[in-house]
Amino acid sequence: MAKDVIIACDFPDAETTYDFLKRFKDRKPFVKIGMELFYSEGPDIVRKIKALGHKVFVDLKLHDIPNTVRGGMRSLSSLGADMVNVHASGGSAMMEAAVEGLTAGCGHERPILIAVTVLTSTDAARLRDEILVGETLEKTVDSYAALAARSGLDGVVCSPLEAKRVKSVCGESFLTVTPGIRFADGNSDDQKRIATPEFARENGSDYIVVGRAVTGAADPVAAYERCIAGFIG
Repeated sequence: MAKDVIIACDFPDAETTYDFLKRFKDRKPFVKIGMELFYSEGPDIVRKIKALGHKVFVDLKLHDIPNTVRGGMRSLSSLGADMVNVHASGGSAMMEAAVEGLTAGCGHERPILIAVTVLTSTDAARLRDEILVGETLEKTVDSYAALAARSGLDGVVCSPLEAKRVKSVCGESFLTVTPGIRFADGNSDDQKRIATPEFARENGSDYIVVGRAVTGAADPVAAYERCIAGFIG
């Protein structure tokens, strides 16, 4: 599996997004469309960015009853997305329904389907005191990853700190998509479990998701190239 850097296009509207992507000229980076942009512009934003030549990760983190998630994935499969996701905490029946819906709606190769384990903005104290999960953060990530693998998913979203351990639990071919990427001289913002591109490479990440470290940089293209150099070499 080739490694790649995914830019989180967490912008409020299409115009801002297109202006950002134009800065890359000959490059066509893999991009993530999350809730803010998708809810602002609707599903057509995925089709338009795909038409520009970019791979797209539609990051909506579906989490509902199995039948609703099955239908949601069937709808998402028509957009041409390269990667989509659910919350692993929705359970095995929900994740299996996601696979069914995504497969049934595809007239092409099925997008990569991954499950969010524990958000990188969550630390051990919040997991214990607010979410009321009694296990350690590490054991929770391992358990959710194993459940996703048994449910037929392709991988998980976890922090770079946990990628190597997820591989040991689920196998080397099981994908690890890791947000929480910051440069050593950067700001952590609201993320708790963070790492550099270089650490992510060494610790088994298959994809890194980079947001403000690139989109908020004075020179986003140079910041992206720095990520590529650190993660892929």
